[in-house]
Amino acid sequence: MAAPIDTGAPPAKPGLHRLLYVQVLVAIAAGALLGHFFPSLGESMKPLGDAFIKLVKMIIAPVIFLTVVTGLAGSKELDKVGRIALKAFAYFLTFSTAALIIGLIVANVVRPGDGMHIDPKTLDAGTVSIYASKAHDQSLVGFLLGIIPMTVVSAFADGEILQVLFVSILFGIALVLVGERGRPVLELLHSLSAAFFRLVGILMKAAPIGAFGAFAFTIGRYGVGSIINLAELVATFYVTSLLFVLVVLGAVARLNGFSILRLLRYLKAELFLVLGTSSSEAALPSLMEKLERAGCAKQIVGLVVPTGYSFNLDGTNIYMTLAALFIAQATDTHVSVGNQILLLLVAMLSSKGAAGVTGAGFITLAATLSVVPTVPVAGIALILGVDRFMSECRALTNVIGNAVATIVVANWEGGIDRVRFAEALQGPSPAPLSTEKS
Repeated sequence: MAAPIDTGAPPAKPGLHRLLYVQVLVAIAAGALLGHFFPSLGESMKPLGDAFIKLVKMIIAPVIFLTVVTGLAGSKELDKVGRIALKAFAYFLTFSTAALIIGLIVANVVRPGDGMHIDPKTLDAGTVSIYASKAHDQSLVGFLLGIIPMTVVSAFADGEILQVLFVSILFGIALVLVGERGRPVLELLHSLSAAFFRLVGILMKAAPIGAFGAFAFTIGRYGVGSIINLAELVATFYVTSLLFVLVVLGAVARLNGFSILRLLRYLKAELFLVLGTSSSEAALPSLMEKLERAGCAKQIVGLVVPTGYSFNLDGTNIYMTLAALFIAQATDTHVSVGNQILLLLVAMLSSKGAAGVTGAGFITLAATLSVVPTVPVAGIALILGVDRFMSECRALTNVIGNAVATIVVANWEGGIDRVRFAEALQGPSPAPLSTEKS
């Protein structure tokens, strides 16, 4: 059979219907319509969303392990690991604190809870008892000890991101120290990495189904009308998060030589996926792949992204201080400047102590309010009904914040290919996860 003639013409662009972000966007719209017009049927779609999230979580641990180990062993610069970690944590601390302060300022200026005049005694504390009990079980010391797994295997079996990262760093360092004897292992891991990223591409084909199921359930269960009574809080949170991304993170991006809007365009498939599933973890493997493809060093991506998922939660931090003061305002509870500062300091710690826990937004809020008794913990029942609608915004802001953090740290370390990065952000965004990892 004759070989095809190479005409030199660029390959035809795939149709819009073949692009992942378009498929996910259509699925979200279809899910919203189904949930609105047929609520019971929409609720029954929940297993589709849950199944997709489980599929993604299934591969998160090996993707992190392979990315970190091959990145560390490939560079052979162990001193660089500590330097990257220090810079990453300096960034996390700075901007996580900024997010908390911004939430505090906006809550004082907009005052979304004013005029509700709710008596705290009338609130049903039972509806939030599960979150309060989980918050009670969390502590900073317990969280730090929890980073160390019971066994190497249990880190992967439990799927705890920080435990997997801990094991990955230690194994990567050990592989460097054994030298040439470790080369066959490193070559095997590179091959496994190519296979797992191909697997990510296969699983992402199910993203529209997962987004459809998750969004149909959300609208079917809670209904768009459920946000009307608390629309000011929801709107305030969305606008604040948007301004944080465009103004604060936008300024950081510009100082580091790139446009935040171009980055959002490049990551649109991942962002629509997070919007549809309300889960930032759904985009973790593909986010790491896209950042590597854009020229960020594998070692930096492997260290900063997974760590940021527990320590750099900008959206969650804005939510915490804004929601805490909303509850105070709604219950006519006066919170002095001193108590607001205490609230800020406690939130800085509690947001780390409950990191990575299911329902972390509510748990960290409950943990914070339990230490600052001025604001009634039972007040979180007020926002329980609309929390699902704010979780999308929290997750989106968290993902964008971690993408920016990774690029900034890579820039500080000189670990970014400027040509590839410019091509990725300025050129047409490639079809997500459709090509084999090189």
